Amino acid sequence: MTTTEANPTVTIDGLLSQWESEGISNVLFELPDMHGVARTKIVPLNKVRGFAEKGLNMYGGTLTLDTRSFVVSDSKYNEEKNYADQVLIPDLSTASIVPWMNKTARLICDTYWADGTPLHAAPRHVLRRAIAELDKLGYQAVVGLEYEFYLLDPTTMKPVFDGLHIFNHMRNTAVPVAERIIELMPQIGIDIITANCEYGPGQFEINYGPHQGLRAGDLGFTFKNGVKYIARQLGYHATFMTKPFTDQSASGAHTHISLVSKDSGENAFLDTNDEHGLSQTAYLFTQGMLKHANAAMALMAPTPNCYHRFVPHHFAPSNISWGLEDRTALIRAKNSRDSRTHLENRLPTALSNSYLATAA
Repeated sequence: MTTTEANPTVTIDGLLSQWESEGISNVLFELPDMHGVARTKIVPLNKVRGFAEKGLNMYGGTLTLDTRSFVVSDSKYNEEKNYADQVLIPDLSTASIVPWMNKTARLICDTYWADGTPLHAAPRHVLRRAIAELDKLGYQAVVGLEYEFYLLDPTTMKPVFDGLHIFNHMRNTAVPVAERIIELMPQIGIDIITANCEYGPGQFEINYGPHQGLRAGDLGFTFKNGVKYIARQLGYHATFMTKPFTDQSASGAHTHISLVSKDSGENAFLDTNDEHGLSQTAYLFTQGMLKHANAAMALMAPTPNCYHRFVPHHFAPSNISWGLEDRTALIRAKNSRDSRTHLENRLPTALSNSYLATAA
């Protein structure tokens, strides 16, 4: 699988020069919170250098607020810290112009206390630690996230069309949101592969290319927040709630994973001599995901609503199993017997945090 990566050599001087020449006025300093929501501060371009070099203060408990922005007790990040500030340090490799906003760029930030200690529960820190453990084993993960979501009328909160029309061309283009997403997402580094209406009324699925490491989490975060923004601009409400309607299809976030050997650069899941074209590493990786599936639910299906997705005969896993090209299994082996060979974890819900679900 081919990937696109952020630029690790970018400098603040180069960024500011580029953004000034392109007419950028403001820069979003973005913090991915525990829900995958973007908590941001808008910084005028002429103030970016100072905050990029010294950090930008934000209330430290922001990371663990619930989706209503209520303080969550016993998180260890609020009253326990006397409601102290955290310091946002922008990752310059994430610098992008935001194509769905006017004269605006963005920087995804990592977060630290004033003494330099990381906020260890921050989703980017969590995924970075998981990547480091995998690196010790001699592998890099290539991850593709496959999101489903509903488009609703913002006044009635009902789906934009009725009926079950999966892949129906007239429904694919019934509203302009999918086409606008296809147009804009590549401008922020998201390589759209396909888009189609899904099994529920007003439900869509949009797939984009896989990415290595932390970049996979960043792009999942960017995609979900971008979809919601684009939909709102066009007069619709996009929701990644797993089961917004009790009698309709749930929304998932199938996670496609392969490992690349750091030594050989080859797909570590491929063995053309095996009966199923899978390596011992692939079988062991599958076994690990199955063994820890119950615990991983906390990150892959993080709300009670998510559990309504896991019922038989609804294209979602209802037991801990694996299979070859099996959509009823928790782990679906995509054994193409070539470099595309990978595993699909069908457990994550659309509501899951891209960093935390990938780490899990």
